[in-house]
Amino acid sequence: MAKSAETTEKSEATRDYWAESVARFNEALGDFLRSPTLPKPSRKYDQMAVLSAWSDVMKGVFTQPEKLIQTQMNAMDSWSRLWANMWKPQDEAEPVVLPERGDRRFADEKWESSACFRQMKQGYLLAGKQLRELVQSSTEPDKSKRALAELLVEQYLNAVAPTNFAFTNPVVINRTLETNGANLVAGFANLLADMSEGRGIVRRRTDKGAFRLGENIAATPGMVVYQNDLMQLIQYSPATDKVRKRPMLYVPPLVNKYYMIDLQPNSSLIKWLVDQGNTVFVVSWVDPDEGHAHCEVADYVGRGVIEAMDQVMKATGEKSVDLFGFCMGGTLISMAAAVLAARDENAKIGSITLIGALIDFTDMMEWSAFVSEAQVEALDVHVGEKGYIDKDELQQLFSMMRANDLIWLSWVNHYLLDKEAPPSDLLFWFEHGSHIPQAFLTSYNRDLLVKNHLRVPGQVTLLDEKLDLTRVTAPITIIGLKDDHVSAWTSVYQGHHYFGGPITFVLGGSGHNAGVINPPHRNKHGYWLNKELPATADEWLAGATKHEGSWWPFWNEWLAKQDKGEPVAAREPGCGKLKPIEPAPGTYVLSGIEQ
Repeated sequence: MAKSAETTEKSEATRDYWAESVARFNEALGDFLRSPTLPKPSRKYDQMAVLSAWSDVMKGVFTQPEKLIQTQMNAMDSWSRLWANMWKPQDEAEPVVLPERGDRRFADEKWESSACFRQMKQGYLLAGKQLRELVQSSTEPDKSKRALAELLVEQYLNAVAPTNFAFTNPVVINRTLETNGANLVAGFANLLADMSEGRGIVRRRTDKGAFRLGENIAATPGMVVYQNDLMQLIQYSPATDKVRKRPMLYVPPLVNKYYMIDLQPNSSLIKWLVDQGNTVFVVSWVDPDEGHAHCEVADYVGRGVIEAMDQVMKATGEKSVDLFGFCMGGTLISMAAAVLAARDENAKIGSITLIGALIDFTDMMEWSAFVSEAQVEALDVHVGEKGYIDKDELQQLFSMMRANDLIWLSWVNHYLLDKEAPPSDLLFWFEHGSHIPQAFLTSYNRDLLVKNHLRVPGQVTLLDEKLDLTRVTAPITIIGLKDDHVSAWTSVYQGHHYFGGPITFVLGGSGHNAGVINPPHRNKHGYWLNKELPATADEWLAGATKHEGSWWPFWNEWLAKQDKGEPVAAREPGCGKLKPIEPAPGTYVLSGIEQ
């Protein structure tokens, strides 16, 4: 009787789910048909450059007949071992190839316990490995072309993974059998709903309703104390009676909102710094529109970084500032420091911290695919239509670089399994990007990315000054992140060659964003230190010592050592010459975010 009641209850739940799924589908279809949103054709990249790159890379492969023959022999051996495994028990079948570290697609136990799914997984991984090796064996000398060909292969392999299809993913098959297919109907409704929003598919990576800016995210108490057309300056309320004498100023990248370092209170770097007795200021960039199309790198350095520094000194009465910046924000800080050095104003900078920031753009890994004159010209044409590059396009680009985690995992969960996305403060932040003005992109892409001139003294002129980083004499900490897919830590490390002041290099664990958000109480990731600064990153790591936990306390101690002044009374926002305008996080960061 108990079993019968359980079966009846399950049947009723399935029936209810089917009814709900059909209702959702009908509603989503109606919304889509009333206002169908179709993608507009645009020339974001040069199609001929893509074809040319692929052709040249393949030419570099097929002009090596001896290597091709050896590749075929190796492939034959690997596939023979794979097929031999089919007839062996699970505990005797030696895997021919293993998923890369961090690949979560094949976590379900059926990918190993079922001979069919095990062979499917192994066949996919082996084919992918051999295709990658084939392209990487090319003798094509152009780094951008090689990176573009490798990117095409990677995107293809990510898309055709058996985990992405309803009938080759054991998790989806089980779910479909349990619900009699209602999950697929509901998933299609989710797809239509996302398409109707007009911002592309795979949008619901997290529960957006779980967070509200100023309440449980970006909620560290503070006030906007200054603003211009490019930025707002936020000063945070102190949490201690005494604070370190020299104030801190954070400069974020333009691509995303500043509050990656002010997520939920238990993971907020800003709150942690304030709790340690620091006076913290933050630049919050405006989300630019057509009216900002003319704003170039010089504007963001001059009316952004340098003006913010002047206002921080005005608010606190101090004569120098500790600067720290993440990714592009760190690059802008470096340029601002070079401008001040050219003006003999080095004394305004107490110290500099660059987190995941590039000075030398020689090796940008897969991002090299976009670093060519042809791609820059195509982007100029595309951006010229609006006067800025759209935040959704930027997000799609960054998602593509981590497609398995940011596209295909969401595809499976949302469209095949109909699973609600769990709350994630980091993904909530990631979905709220910013536009970038046309003039900024043009000047940044050509002078820094394509020409790679920032590292060469005198080759970049900004605000009527020739930039020479060797004249920047402030103490600098450069922080790389071991699994960074945007700014490879080995490339970040090369930045130490170009400055004139004493350098400390720290290697943090994890990736581009998660490696920054590493509060000490979690005791995660670890970090590496080496007092020596050899020529190459590999040499540095070989001599480095790993430390457990977060790099935050080490960095805070380093900051304290650079500041010789005695602690001063806590500074409340508005107590100096700058008066409060509005509470943090301010209106600039709220632009384009539904609350």
